[in-house]
Amino acid sequence: MKKYDVTALGELLIDFTENGVSGQGNPLFEANPGGAPCNVLAMLTKLGHKTAFIGKVGDDFFGKQLKEAIEEVGIDSTGLCMDKEIHTGADMMLKESEVKEELIKESKLFHFGTLSMTHEDVRKATKKAIQIAEEAGDIISFDPNLREPLWNSLD
Repeated sequence: MKKYDVTALGELLIDFTENGVSGQGNPLFEANPGGAPCNVLAMLTKLGHKTAFIGKVGDDFFGKQLKEAIEEVGIDSTGLCMDKEIHTGADMMLKESEVKEELIKESKLFHFGTLSMTHEDVRKATKKAIQIAEEAGDIISFDPNLREPLWNSLD
C-alpha cells in the first residue's frame, strides 16, 4: 500500500489577477497561488486523495505564502525546496539532487507537465523523477500544455 495517491512535480507560482481599480483609477491585482501541477493536486486533495508536491520556490514572501497555501489545502510539502538565492517563479531551477525520491516511490501516480522540461536543470530533474516513477511502478500522467514562448526551441 502506497502512502500517496498522486505526487506532482512542476511549477508553483503566483498568478496576479485583476481585482478592481484603485482610487486613482489604476488596476489592482491580487496574488493567488497557482501552477498547473499544484492546481491538479489541490482538486484531488479536496476530493479526498492523498497528494504530495515536488518543486522549488524562492525563500521569500511569495514562496512562504505558497508553502502555506499548499499545506492549508492538505498537500504534502516535504518535496518543496525553498531557495534563498532565487525568487519565487523560478521553478525551472529545481535540480536532480532536490527531487525527493521517497515521495515518488510512495505514490500510485506521478504527474508532471511541459514547464518542467523547458530548462536544462529542471529537465534533468524531471527525467530523474520519471525514471523513479517507472521503477516504482507508478502510473505516469503528463499535462501536454505547450507554451511555445517558454521554449528556446520546439525541437
